Amino acid sequence: MKTYLKYIPLIILAATLLSCTEDLQEYNPAGSTAQSLFTTPEGIEAGVNGIYTYNRYFYGKEEGHALMEMGTDIWTNAANNNTSGTNGIFPQLSLTTYQGLTTDNVWVKNRMWQQCYAAINLANNVMKYLPTAGVNAARQKELEGEARFLRAWYYYMLVESFGPIPLRLAPTESIETTATRATIDAIYDQILQDLQFAVTAIPTTTTEYGRITRPASEAFLAKVYLTRGKNQEASNYAKKVITGYNYKLLPTYANLWTFANQVNTEVLWAVNYSTNLAFNAGSNISHTLYLMEYNTQPGMKRDVANGFANVRYMPTKFLLNLFDETSDSRYNATFKSAWKANETDATKRPVGINVGDTAILTSKYPVTTAFRQSKKYKIYDVNDVYKADGTPNDRFHYVSLQKFDDPTRATDATTESARDAYIMRLGEVYLLAAEAQLNLGKKDSAAYYVNEIRTRAAVPGRQANMRVAAADVTLDFILDERARELAGEQVRWFDLKRTNKLVERVKKYNPDAANNIQTFHVVRPIPQSEVDAVTNKGEFAQNPGY
Repeated sequence: MKTYLKYIPLIILAATLLSCTEDLQEYNPAGSTAQSLFTTPEGIEAGVNGIYTYNRYFYGKEEGHALMEMGTDIWTNAANNNTSGTNGIFPQLSLTTYQGLTTDNVWVKNRMWQQCYAAINLANNVMKYLPTAGVNAARQKELEGEARFLRAWYYYMLVESFGPIPLRLAPTESIETTATRATIDAIYDQILQDLQFAVTAIPTTTTEYGRITRPASEAFLAKVYLTRGKNQEASNYAKKVITGYNYKLLPTYANLWTFANQVNTEVLWAVNYSTNLAFNAGSNISHTLYLMEYNTQPGMKRDVANGFANVRYMPTKFLLNLFDETSDSRYNATFKSAWKANETDATKRPVGINVGDTAILTSKYPVTTAFRQSKKYKIYDVNDVYKADGTPNDRFHYVSLQKFDDPTRATDATTESARDAYIMRLGEVYLLAAEAQLNLGKKDSAAYYVNEIRTRAAVPGRQANMRVAAADVTLDFILDERARELAGEQVRWFDLKRTNKLVERVKKYNPDAANNIQTFHVVRPIPQSEVDAVTNKGEFAQNPGY
């Protein structure tokens, strides 16, 4: 049973959430102010809990998947994402293909820029009032460590997304009309300073699932060091997380995605979604986003077991071909290729197909005419779904991601899920260690960490087939391995950005986006409303290219 980190309603903290450049009209019916809220230990505790809340607007949400997984080499538009709105291109489409990605993209503004700065401002408030709020010394250090970690977390999200940005270390308590973009070096210096404090102050364990711990802080620090090219430091922290605690890889990859096994020895940090959907800021809808339109096919109807298909995102042909499913169990654990007939009305099923028989098969391989004619069920093979160059032919029917399925939803029409959204897990830490070791020129060590992951992923009896030699490990191989291990887990865009591979791999493997992506797309556009709001526009210019 999960013990949840208790979040407080954001309305209580409304007075602390002013944008750094924009005059927001906040509704604060209780009349609460930072000065009154943060004068007691209880207020400080509530404030720290509130900083976590902003991840709920991103992880497990459509906007977060669009910002972190789309526009990469492994996903592209499905049918219900491949359209334009009456006021121009939908925000998700422009993030997927880079076509029409402009300074007024509402998801870039609302879900990345504004939410991260609101969280940072709350963290700054907590740290300002913490010394005088009457918190005992030991707890004060822990809470400061959490606030500093979370401030570093949100600044990392911002600097990787936008490049140079305003760096604010004190709360914004009145309207400000000027802003200055700090250098990337200055921002990362502050991130590292905050994280170095956090890893000494935060406890090793927690009784509140969802709260950050020291090993999770160290895992994030490893990623930050890797991003900054400090490979030895990245390797040291990754190794400490792998060997210094009780975290363990689960015996099989599929264990990670069993709904009843969400709290396990591999998860370092997660957004903990409650079964009480009212607490979830919209809950986790990841399970809906990558599903094909199965429910309109003969013999099928929408049900809880098969999921609510939003038909937003589909795998690139490249992603499917990264797997050798005869040896790698992650393919069948990650993707759903077959659907069983569930239509009880026999007149709506193909002749000869009963409930429980295969009704649909999607295949990443070509199927012969003879094979197709020998089956009663509907088949969508690779040539039905993709053109030779990988451009989708059929954006309605495709191999679908099933990692995030939720068989516990109340009804087939329920889109909200109580599944947790993993933010960091041990499997990724192994791959961070491998990347750091490769960058240090230690390919044998890099292969060791990769093989730990691949051995866990092996089909029983195929472990030897999954192991790679040191000579096989390149940066592209590690990115391929990260795709096999982490597909859909809201890390891909940052992976390609960190390794300077975003433009190269999108052009090579994602034909929907290949012609649109430009070198300037390695950062997002600063929201135009932020640029318009400042009076010192000469010091706060838009990112080049937008």
